[in-house]
Amino acid sequence: MSFSITNEAPVSFPAVPSGVTRVEYQSGVDAIPDWALIWPPARGNVWTVNLHGHGSHGDQYFIGRQDVREHLWQPVRDAGLGVVTPNLRDNAWMSPAAVRDLHELLDWIRRRYGATRFLFISGSMGGNGNLTYAILHPEDCSAVVALGAAPDLAAYCIWALGNDAGTIQRQIGDAIVSAYGALPGQMPDLYRRHSPLFNTERLTMPVFLAHGENDALMPVAPMRALAAQLADRPDCEYVEVAGGDHDSPIFCASAVPWILRQVVGLFPE
Repeated sequence: MSFSITNEAPVSFPAVPSGVTRVEYQSGVDAIPDWALIWPPARGNVWTVNLHGHGSHGDQYFIGRQDVREHLWQPVRDAGLGVVTPNLRDNAWMSPAAVRDLHELLDWIRRRYGATRFLFISGSMGGNGNLTYAILHPEDCSAVVALGAAPDLAAYCIWALGNDAGTIQRQIGDAIVSAYGALPGQMPDLYRRHSPLFNTERLTMPVFLAHGENDALMPVAPMRALAAQLADRPDCEYVEVAGGDHDSPIFCASAVPWILRQVVGLFPE
């Protein structure tokens, strides 16, 4: 079974800028149909990859949340970079199937548009996806920004499942188990392979982390542990928002300038 593009069409929606294309594809894993929004660079060959949060879809950065749009992808777009926002199986939490889908989608973007570098900048589940994908395919990631993520997947899943039924935390735990096909204790090696906290040697690219001190959706302790492991690297930065909640890192003023500095000469100190 092979990955294949089934349709490319301009997006016609009031909130979506001109030049954005909806690319529909068939997964090479199980032939499920999925899609991504593609906005080629205004100049050059550098793209940002923006992964959506839990409960959202691939259009979150365009029509889902105006605050996310304004603070995350609009500044990089203004700098001339391309944008790809994949739907990626909705709430897949960068499962093995989602990893393969994204890898094949990025390979197609290279061939179709001549992309040379991908800079990942996302929050929440998307931030998790950034870090997980980076440890599995570091060759695809020139830099990673993860805002409010949970870098120990097994521990986070167990914690989330321990919350009351009907809460967003419990919904997330159930979604992780569904995407991975097993509880953490049933497939510990798989969960560990998809946990950045235990694979920091594979984070070979510059990394920016931010987290809210009082995040009730993804507790800060695992992110602090990941930041501590990367603390001696000059190309890694951690910002903790004092008193901040889950959304606070989205508004971290240094995140977008940091990712743009990874493009030489584009956003100097």
